[in-house]
Amino acid sequence: MIRLLLRDIVLAVRAGGGFGLGLAFFLIVTVLVPFGVGPEADLLSRIAPGILWVGALLSCLLSLDRIFQLDFEDGTLDLLATAPIPMEGVVAVKALAHWLTTGLPLVLAAPVFGVLLNLPGPGYVWLVASLALGTPALSMIGAFGAALTVGLKRGGLLLSLLVLPLYVPTLIYGTEVARRGAEGLDLGAPIALLAGITLAALALLPFAAAAAIRVNLR
Repeated sequence: MIRLLLRDIVLAVRAGGGFGLGLAFFLIVTVLVPFGVGPEADLLSRIAPGILWVGALLSCLLSLDRIFQLDFEDGTLDLLATAPIPMEGVVAVKALAHWLTTGLPLVLAAPVFGVLLNLPGPGYVWLVASLALGTPALSMIGAFGAALTVGLKRGGLLLSLLVLPLYVPTLIYGTEVARRGAEGLDLGAPIALLAGITLAALALLPFAAAAAIRVNLR
């Protein structure tokens, strides 16, 4: 499992679909928003949590098709299916590799990009906390969507259409945690719901993704 994790991280970095591409897209979104909505500091402060979360979500989408597609095309996925390790574990490891190369860099870079959107001071800690808690769910949900479309050529658009509705609850509660943290409001309900979504995704979706891969390999 550890070797598979390291292999996926190395491949993601070499292929250019890892943290570099996601961070570049995140930066572009953050820089373009002030040009679109205007330079008003109060307006940017109000919309900063939502914009940063949307940027992180879209950045995660960029590399979802790489989770299983390359392994499917070169036959590695068939070997993994016959290896003495559970397919559910393979799915979990690949989702973890995606988070380490895409989600984690976004979490670490979010405070820097928050400066560009005039995010209020108290909001930085809760923005990082919400992204750290929510982005693992994005990677796991993305792995499930990638498993459903692994047998399709050029299934990137279909993958995005499948995954985006499943991302909406994480986006809503993640943004709410960051917004309430910036405004000094109570965080109990949204952070509990965000944690619940992440835990449910991590507990259930590896089994669903593994079943979808087995079907596509038949």
